[in-house]
Amino acid sequence: MPREVSAGVIVFRRAPQPHYLLLHYESGHWDFPKGHIEAGEEAQATARRELQEETGISEVRFSDGYKETLRYFFRQKGVGIFKIVIYFLAETDQSDVTLSSEHIDFEWLPYDAALARLTFKNSRDLLVKAHEHLKASPLSNDRPIP
Repeated sequence: MPREVSAGVIVFRRAPQPHYLLLHYESGHWDFPKGHIEAGEEAQATARRELQEETGISEVRFSDGYKETLRYFFRQKGVGIFKIVIYFLAETDQSDVTLSSEHIDFEWLPYDAALARLTFKNSRDLLVKAHEHLKASPLSNDRPIP
């Protein structure tokens, strides 16, 4: 069975509570930015590159201690594929988004609305962990997460 390895990022900005960036994919689902890890590329570098390619966001600060891995199967053109996606958590001050051609929309949403909008349960689980991580250890000590 073919295997794909990707990396992605749960990106947020403060407004003043966290607003998370969700992308609307052409296939209809809402999820986080992610993409294939290229040969010799580190997962966090992939997450940064994919974020910039898919959204135009280039200025991010990654959160120490948040790295989650999803494993799942999907079918593409009748072929079963085992997918691994490594996710990181990052903050940005950029609010403008320039979508790539593989997306049809985006939204910056507060936590509860983002949970409701995400299509897949495993992505909702990632967001729960990310939000709890921020509450326990915010990126900047002078700006706690409500």
